Amino acid sequence: MTLQIHNTTKREIPEQILEKAVLLVLENEGCTVDSIVGVYCGNKLIQRINREFLSHDYPTDTITFRYNKGSDIDGEFYISLDVVKENSARFSVDFQQELLRVTLHSALHLIGYDDQSPDDHNLMQEKEAFYLDRFSAGTS
Repeated sequence: MTLQIHNTTKREIPEQILEKAVLLVLENEGCTVDSIVGVYCGNKLIQRINREFLSHDYPTDTITFRYNKGSDIDGEFYISLDVVKENSARFSVDFQQELLRVTLHSALHLIGYDDQSPDDHNLMQEKEAFYLDRFSAGTS
């Protein structure tokens, strides 16, 4: 079991908290870690990944790749700290709170949740809110 967090930017992020957030979601959803890599990067890298793998030529908050099936998760996710910063300003929320929300969102994607349809999008938002509450209660 390995969960690795990599920060490719100069911005400080709470890596241990983000790791705990991913594990909280996986454990509560009945999953375990086989091998997960979380890469916190800037817009340049995430836009390149978005263009190469999803044919979208713009930066996004997160891109998640799952490499296996079942409850033992093998995958990786990329989160743009630039987009997280933009979104935290746009939604008037604290940067750390938005970073935590996007990390939880990425963990939900690894498990298999999708947000393409309005119903799926609403379920993801409910799950994010649930885990933000659980995490806040557990870390205060």
